[in-house]
Amino acid sequence: MPLILFNKPFQVLCQFSAQEGKATLADHLAIPNIYPAGRLDYDSEGLMLLTDDGKLQHAIAHPDHKEAKIYLVQVEGVADAVALEKLQAPLNLGDFVTQPCKAVRIAEPAWLWPRNPPIRQRADQPTSWLAITLQEGKNRQVRRMTAAVGLPTLRLIRTAIGGISLATHPLMPGEWMEVSPKDLAP
Repeated sequence: MPLILFNKPFQVLCQFSAQEGKATLADHLAIPNIYPAGRLDYDSEGLMLLTDDGKLQHAIAHPDHKEAKIYLVQVEGVADAVALEKLQAPLNLGDFVTQPCKAVRIAEPAWLWPRNPPIRQRADQPTSWLAITLQEGKNRQVRRMTAAVGLPTLRLIRTAIGGISLATHPLMPGEWMEVSPKDLAP
């Protein structure tokens, strides 16, 4: 039962079936019978886990199991204490209220790879970086959360799921490696 750590590049669909004009996991992984344990949006980057074990896939992806997920987020604007406090508290996004989370302002990570294509740069608009740790992961949740506090997301990179992170398993976008399911424990 392999557990594959994959660094998903920007603009890759989290599926193996072809979709005209869009890159998919099949363009990067030629491993039979594995499936994503959770998803990342087409325009998000970073850590994905894939496995052939349905129980393990469920344990990683299902919100009842509360695997912490860490996202690095570049936002338009400067994240002040008020915005960080709003992000950390339950936030009403209209169709659901988020669970409390951890959100801190960080420096741009020195180890971060350049995105291709690069994000748009506006000379009159500063940007800042956040590290957001969630125990849940609803559709486009991080993007919706930052927008709700007036900080639109420019770049979103998932760096950790449970105890598995790109910090301890450095991979460039499109690279993968096999890891042990035991590594999930923080």
